[in-house]
Amino acid sequence: MMKAVLFDFGQTLVDSADAFRQAEKQVQKNIFNNLALHDWEEFLAQYRRIRKEHHAKSELSRMGIWRDVYLHFHNSPDATLLETWERDYWKTVEKGTVVFPEAESVLAELSGTYKLAIITNTQGQRESEAHRLSLFPRLKAFFQTVIVAGQAGIPPKPDATPFHMCLDTLGVSPREAVYVGDDWHNDICGAKDVGIQPIWLQHHLVKRNWPRVETTVPVITSLEEIRDYEENL
Repeated sequence: MMKAVLFDFGQTLVDSADAFRQAEKQVQKNIFNNLALHDWEEFLAQYRRIRKEHHAKSELSRMGIWRDVYLHFHNSPDATLLETWERDYWKTVEKGTVVFPEAESVLAELSGTYKLAIITNTQGQRESEAHRLSLFPRLKAFFQTVIVAGQAGIPPKPDATPFHMCLDTLGVSPREAVYVGDDWHNDICGAKDVGIQPIWLQHHLVKRNWPRVETTVPVITSLEEIRDYEENL
C-alpha cells in the first residue's frame, strides 16, 4: 500500500528551464569575452563538453565547471569574478522560476492521504544559501521532510543515500513510496535502484529533448496525472 509520495523539485514542481537557459547564455558570454576568444562555436563546444563531463560525475558546482573551462583555454580564472557571476546566475534562475499551475492543488489533495517529501539535488548552490524551495513557502508547507542532496555531506542523486534518508525520516519502506521526477538518470534510475516506484514527469510546459529509452516506468505530462496511478501503486 502506498503511504508516501516523494518529489524532485526543479522541473517537477517548478519550471526554471527558460531561466537556466538565460543564466547559462549570460555566463557563457561573460567567459568568452573575458578570455578574449574569437571562435564562439569552438568555445561553446568545449564549454558544453566540460559541463557534460561534470554532470556525468554528479559534480554540480557551476564555479567548478567555469574554472575547468578557463583551464582548458590555458587561463587562470579570477575567483572574485566567478563568485559575482555565480550570484548573478542564481538571481536569474530564482527570478525566472515559476510553480507549475497544477502543483499546489495536486499537493493539497495528496497531502490528505499520503506523507509528502522532497529529494532534490543542490545544483551547485553554496551551502550557506537557502534552496530555491524557500522562495515558495506555500509549497514547502506540504512536505514533512526536504532532503537537499549534494550538500552537508549528503551525496547527490542518483546515489541511494538521500532516498534512504528520506524513507527513514518518513518511516516508510521503498515499496510504500513513489518518486516523481523529471531526470531519467538522477530521479528515475536513482529511485528504481533503491526499490522505489518512479513516475517520470515529462511536463508538457517544458521545452526539452527527453531521453529516448525503453521503459515500463509510468510517464506523465502533468502532475494531475498522478491521480490516475494511485490505485495501481
